[in-house]
Amino acid sequence: MNSKTHIVATIGPASKDKEILKKLIEHGMDVARLNFSHGTHQEHGECIKNIREIATDLNIRVPIIQDLSGPRLQNQEGHEFDKGSLEVLTKKDLEDLAFGIGEEVDYVALSYVGKASDVSLLRSEMQKLGKVIPIIAKIERKAALENLDEIIGVADAVMIARGDLGNEIPLEKIPFIEKDIIDKAKKAGKPVIVATQVLLSMTENPVPTRAEMTDIIYAVMNSTDALMLSEETANGKYPVEAVMMMERGIKEAEANLGDVIINDL
Repeated sequence: MNSKTHIVATIGPASKDKEILKKLIEHGMDVARLNFSHGTHQEHGECIKNIREIATDLNIRVPIIQDLSGPRLQNQEGHEFDKGSLEVLTKKDLEDLAFGIGEEVDYVALSYVGKASDVSLLRSEMQKLGKVIPIIAKIERKAALENLDEIIGVADAVMIARGDLGNEIPLEKIPFIEKDIIDKAKKAGKPVIVATQVLLSMTENPVPTRAEMTDIIYAVMNSTDALMLSEETANGKYPVEAVMMMERGIKEAEANLGDVIINDL
């Protein structure tokens, strides 16, 4: 039996094969994330097809999140928000959105949200395409924290994207910000996902650090609805083990907390 807290796993080169996808689903992956900062439409389309075929064979539902890349610039450490961009929806995002709508993805994650109107703009673009699907607002900028209540109000769900958030906020403040966002999302009845570096060491190692396991427990104790794996399952050496370890941590937390209220993704 899967945990109540959902596990979101990012699909990439390390996990796109059908055999690995099947193992991920069997061992606790509840939701698949496709990161449109990487890969082609053909590659993402193949992943969507495989996920749905496997889920049908296993007689379970595996929702798919399309994560739009937004205005980002590559740097030595990976990427950062392009502060010169006037909108968080780029031309590439609009092309990707049309593809995702056509493939009937279940959720669209909007990167670098700064204000409520960013979410409303994405929703209006969906309307032009003839289908409005739930929007996950990624909280990863200081501006998003300043407009948090309004963003939560218009979004269908929120993601605490701690990687980029840590580029704008002192790292020691992140745990408290995480708790505050979870509390506000829960109060509004909106699902919330804790993301980034949850089991980062497992990109190279078959077991996590003690601190990483504590991170999982902490997030569940604070009533997050989901935890997300990024490079751990997209590019890591141990994608299946990462999902299994996250499931173990979540179940242990839930067993010690009793019943928790989970908003379904």
